[in-house]
Amino acid sequence: MLRYIVVAILLLNLNLYAGCSDSSDVKNQNTDNESSKLNTTTTVKSKNISDLSVMDMDGNEVKLSDYKGKVLMIVNVASKCGYTKQYAGLEEIYKKYKDRGFEILAFPCNDFGGQEPGSNDEIRTFCESKYNVTFPLFDKIAVLGENKNPLYQRLTENSDPAGDIDWNFEKFIIDKNGDIAARFKSKVKPESEEVTAIIEEKISI
Repeated sequence: MLRYIVVAILLLNLNLYAGCSDSSDVKNQNTDNESSKLNTTTTVKSKNISDLSVMDMDGNEVKLSDYKGKVLMIVNVASKCGYTKQYAGLEEIYKKYKDRGFEILAFPCNDFGGQEPGSNDEIRTFCESKYNVTFPLFDKIAVLGENKNPLYQRLTENSDPAGDIDWNFEKFIIDKNGDIAARFKSKVKPESEEVTAIIEEKISI
């Protein structure tokens, strides 16, 4: 009888051990699954903007993939800034290169000193009457903070150098594949040799 009792106790201990082992395995599997889920939420960095869309001044969606095959300059603009006169230089290079596959995408922004307070219609009227602007103007956006437009989030996080926009009239050059090719600070004039040289290079490829 004693022998049967000892065997029964040993079998009971083995079952308890097996149960604990299985529970641990399930816990480990759950932890692995949670880690996997966390990894899938990691933001993928990309220099390409072609998957994004923006809004024009009339509220129409514009897919940036429509510009593939063209070289772009993307610039945040303002009507009451010390750099506003750069509209003239922007129009100059637009006329010079547009027939060769070059486009300027201008995004009004009021993030710096409240220097773009007007509505889309007021901004358009100002640009056309003051500087005879013919390149596309887009919906007024934020380029800083929590409301930063997704395009500018992509541009500022993946350009060289990376980092927030410092002021109005920063310029990004996008190549024919939709990749960020260059970034120029506000003080660099759009018609300057360093800007036009990269435009010429990317158009010629």
